[in-house]
Amino acid sequence: MDARFCEELPFGLGWIAAEPALMQRASHALVDAGRVWLVDPVDVDGLDGRIRALGEPAGVIQLLDRHGRDAARLAERYGVTLHRVPFAGVPGSPFEALRSVDLPRWREAALWWPDRRTLVVADALGTAAYFLGPGELLAVHPLLRLIPPRSLARLEPEHVLCGHGEGVHGSDATRALTHALQTSRRGIPRWLLGLARRGGSSRMCIARSSGS
Repeated sequence: MDARFCEELPFGLGWIAAEPALMQRASHALVDAGRVWLVDPVDVDGLDGRIRALGEPAGVIQLLDRHGRDAARLAERYGVTLHRVPFAGVPGSPFEALRSVDLPRWREAALWWPDRRTLVVADALGTAAYFLGPGELLAVHPLLRLIPPRSLARLEPEHVLCGHGEGVHGSDATRALTHALQTSRRGIPRWLLGLARRGGSSRMCIARSSGS
C-alpha cells in the first residue's frame, strides 16, 4: 500500500496510509537510544527501509483493542513482541502508559513520553477532518465527545501524535489538547454543522474509524 511519510521528527516519523483516504490512518515509529517502537502501524511500501534507517525494532504497540491494523504481522516480521493495549506499561520502553478509554467495548491506551513531551493516541483524539468542528485543530473522537478522555488533561505535550491525521506540534500542542478536552461537549453543535456540510463520506468514516 502507498503512504505519505510525514512528521519526520528528531525521534522518529509518521506515515499516513493512502487508503481509505478519508480516514487518514496514521502510524508512527518512535526511536529511543537506537531502538524503534512501532505504534498502531499500517504496513506500507518502503516501510522496512525506513525502519532500518532509524534503528533496531524493539516492539510493536497496539493502543486500541480492536485496532489491530498490521501490528501482529509486523511484530512477527521483525521478531519483536506485540504489546496489545498496554495499560500496565511497555517494558524496556521510555513510555508511560495511560488509560485513555476503558469502556466495555472500547479499551484504549495512550503513551506519554516525558523526555520528549510527546503524547501518542489511537482514536481518542484526532485531526482527521471528520473529528473536527469548525476552527478546531485537534478534537475528541466523535463517539467520545460526551465522555472525553480526562486522564490526558494533566499533560502538557509539545507533540500530540494521533491515529487519524497528522499530529500537532510545538506551542500549539498543549493548547490544542486542553481545548479539545474542555470543549468536546459544548462543541457538538458546531461539529454536527461541519459534519452536515461534509456529507455522507464523513459519517461513514466515523463508523469505520472505531475499528481501524
